[in-house]
This record gives sequence, C-alpha cells and structure tokens, in this order.
Amino acid sequence: MSDETAGATANGPAAAAVLAAGIGGCILGVLSIAGDAFRGVARALNFWTPTGPLSGVTDITILVWLLSWFALSRLWGRRNLELRRVNLAAALLFIVGLLLTFPPFMDLLQGK
Repeated sequence: MSDETAGATANGPAAAAVLAAGIGGCILGVLSIAGDAFRGVARALNFWTPTGPLSGVTDITILVWLLSWFALSRLWGRRNLELRRVNLAAALLFIVGLLLTFPPFMDLLQGK
C-alpha cells in the first residue's frame, strides 16, 4: 500500500467500499450460522417476530457494513492503495460469508 501520490486520484474510497462489502458478506454468514446453531443467539437476533432471527441478522449486517465502510473511507480517503490486495481480501470474506449461508455447508459445520 502506498500513501498519497502527487496528481493521482485517490482510490481509497473505492477500496473502502469494496472491502466493506466483503466484510458485510462475511458478517451475514457468521450471524446466519450463529443464529441457526445457538438458541440464545437466535433469540437475541429476533428483532421482529414474524421474520425471526433473520431480522437481526440483516439489521446487524447492514449496520456493520455501513460502519466499516465509513471507518475505512475515513482511514483511506486520500490514499492510493493496491487494489489487488483489497479485492482479494474482499473476495475471500465474501466467499466465507457465502459458504456460511449455504445449507449443506452449515449442516456440515454443525454436525447435522
């Protein structure tokens, strides 16, 4: 990662958006499997009874996504970053989140 480059447009805000999306995807997966595996977590995530734990999963995921986007954009706002590394990290986080929401994989992790 490099700091500011003279005359170049900073790519930090774009990198922040990409990484925040990966973080959000991973949090969605983590909360989904936690709510499915543990009754106490499911009760805590039940923000709206007709929807069940999914209401808390999505609400918290959106909150974490927005907060991480805000924090990263403030941190990287005027910087030029190596996007390859940011994209790789975001893709890995997103893949983890996707796997954790895939029922056969969730069942495998829970020993069902």
